[in-house]
Amino acid sequence: MTSTTDPATPRDRLLHAAADLFHREGITATGVERLCQAAGVSKRTMYQLFETKDALVAESLAACGPAVVAVHLPDETSGLAPRERILAVFAHLDELSGSSEYRGCPFLNTAVELRDPQHPASVVARNHKQRLTDFFARQARLAGAADPETLARQLTIVYDGSASRAVTQGAGLDGLATLTASALLDAQLGTT
Repeated sequence: MTSTTDPATPRDRLLHAAADLFHREGITATGVERLCQAAGVSKRTMYQLFETKDALVAESLAACGPAVVAVHLPDETSGLAPRERILAVFAHLDELSGSSEYRGCPFLNTAVELRDPQHPASVVARNHKQRLTDFFARQARLAGAADPETLARQLTIVYDGSASRAVTQGAGLDGLATLTASALLDAQLGTT
């Protein structure tokens, strides 16, 4: 979740540094001092802007999450058919998983690391994951699936499981995410 821009305000710098460090190194492994150093702000400034580190975790995920989601979802106005839009998400995951920089899904990582479904950052993570499920449901509906909501949830499970597997194995998926998603689509929509 690295940003290519240099945010001007201390708040923006903290939000972007937090998103990057929490994703690369983990929430609990990233201390406040390291975070402030990366953002170029003092601890005093951080605590003036964010009541707690937990508040910063949630706000950084809320601020930077939409850009992460947007990178993974193809433009719905593209010339791709709904089935191809769904498979493009998995092809992108297959490609990303082969990179030595791949650290998994930041939303899934956050929820797993925090282990508290009521934590404000877990709520934000869940909302972002719902956007993926909603995307799958829209595409499945457009493709004529008999039960687009169930298919969307199944596809989300395949996505999350594939992302977790890539991190756990420390290796790329070699097309397995796309192959598995395609099998689910074949079962619901038939082959094309």
